[in-house]
Amino acid sequence: MSAALERTTEPTLDIIAPMKDLYARVLTGDALAFVADLETRFGGRRTDLMEARAVRQKRFDAGELPDFLPETKDIRESDWKILGTPEDLKDRRVEITGPVDRKMMINAFNSGANVFMTDFEDASSPTWENMIDGQINLMDYARGRLEFTDPKSGKEYRMNEQTATLKVRPRGLHMTEVHAELNGQPISASLFDFGLYIYHNASALLARGTGPYFYLPKMESHFEAKLWDDVFTYTEEVLGLEHGTIKTTVLIEALPAAFEMDEILHALKDHIVGLNCGRWDYIFSYIKRIGKHADYLLPDRSQVTMGEAFLKAYSLLLIKTCHRRGAHAMGGMAAQIPVKGDEAANAAAFEKVRADKDREAAFGHDGTWVAHPALVPVARDVFDRLMPQANQLHRTRLDIEIGQKELLAPHTGTITEHGVRENIRVGIQYLGAWLTGRGAVPLYNLMEDAATAEISRTQIWQQLKLSATLDDGRTVTQDLVRDLYADEMVKLREFLGPTNFEDGRLAEAGRLFLDLVFKDELAEFLTTPAYELMTQPSTGSPQFKAAE
Repeated sequence: MSAALERTTEPTLDIIAPMKDLYARVLTGDALAFVADLETRFGGRRTDLMEARAVRQKRFDAGELPDFLPETKDIRESDWKILGTPEDLKDRRVEITGPVDRKMMINAFNSGANVFMTDFEDASSPTWENMIDGQINLMDYARGRLEFTDPKSGKEYRMNEQTATLKVRPRGLHMTEVHAELNGQPISASLFDFGLYIYHNASALLARGTGPYFYLPKMESHFEAKLWDDVFTYTEEVLGLEHGTIKTTVLIEALPAAFEMDEILHALKDHIVGLNCGRWDYIFSYIKRIGKHADYLLPDRSQVTMGEAFLKAYSLLLIKTCHRRGAHAMGGMAAQIPVKGDEAANAAAFEKVRADKDREAAFGHDGTWVAHPALVPVARDVFDRLMPQANQLHRTRLDIEIGQKELLAPHTGTITEHGVRENIRVGIQYLGAWLTGRGAVPLYNLMEDAATAEISRTQIWQQLKLSATLDDGRTVTQDLVRDLYADEMVKLREFLGPTNFEDGRLAEAGRLFLDLVFKDELAEFLTTPAYELMTQPSTGSPQFKAAE
């Protein structure tokens, strides 16, 4: 342990959760002291930044619209580059994402993708067991010991000789970890996930010829980027790592962040290697930030596509911004999954993925995301054909000009009863799965995660707020939503059966979903009240203290 850490180990964490046998590997005194030190140094800034989001939202609600910041014009207009990109991150043509589940991690590593982003955030339900089991899985990976035998089938899962490069996504800055307290208060889930992972694994990763690489979610401003840069720099000092060892990609999945891409890259320039189009969260953020304005009412989710309006503009601007700075511009998620037992539907799903990736590669993206191993070769074929070199950093896209108008331009289309019903079905089923510990859920031939559930509930909230009109002339009212909700809940109970319906916590999920869409003010994240509902039975007196 370095001298820097020895001087700061007075604070420690109380762990308020069951301690299973293997958890002692992760929740060591030194590791918890390190996380407590991060929380002590940076937790207050995180809280202030979350309050700044709320202040900014009040201005948006009052009529202000997101725009480029005049005070940072010099950063946007001056010439500078990021520090650099490690060899194993220079070709990222196909990235696969998924939860921290052990079997799914092995399948993702072996999928043929260039990069695997294992996800403590939207693809994982943050039960205590999921979060700590995920840390154990990452420790085993870093030490070359990640393997799994299915207790039911006896099937063995082992890592291939050549696997994807690992990137880890901690939970967003808005989340807390209620099972880890400092001075009686829950700490930042971001710092908890990040701190445990890098403390235990940085040296082992570097010894394997890779490094501690991250994806950062839900960022809204360059001030939040600066917080993370300071966390990275301090961590490198404490753990004795060369400055710039930690590398990250930032997901641009919040509308305000699209106007600060240069500034975010600049704030993290020694630690960042790229930006990513987090398209589903971006749609959710678009509604959340400016959804009270009638000019920005969106049609059904299926009509909000990446090749048009504000999504196209943000994709192109991200490419132009990244390539000017020497950073990768990553495309977004293809949510389609294989359709078993229906050749025509399966072929149609694969064709949608192919068309989506064709657009991304043609625009100039350096790689893309898929949610299922079967789609890795589909995406790879497109990028191999259109991007034979490792990336497209040479494509500067100086031919395009994108301003505020383009970044806010709404999609045109219709709002339908089918779309409202689909949002109800997806939102409730996803929430139920999340409450029972599953964060990546296949529904209706798509892999849904928290971001798509957020779109489901915010679209209905916006339609109610603006008294939207369906394509058949009816107005979206609370009575209409209640009627559709009641009908969909009956259908779900019939389809799943009473036992599965109750075990899946769908009644609780339904009540929470309805409460969220009927609120006068839009809740920032549905996962916040859902996390409270999930963890309520687990709270109580400390069952383990790091000092013991």
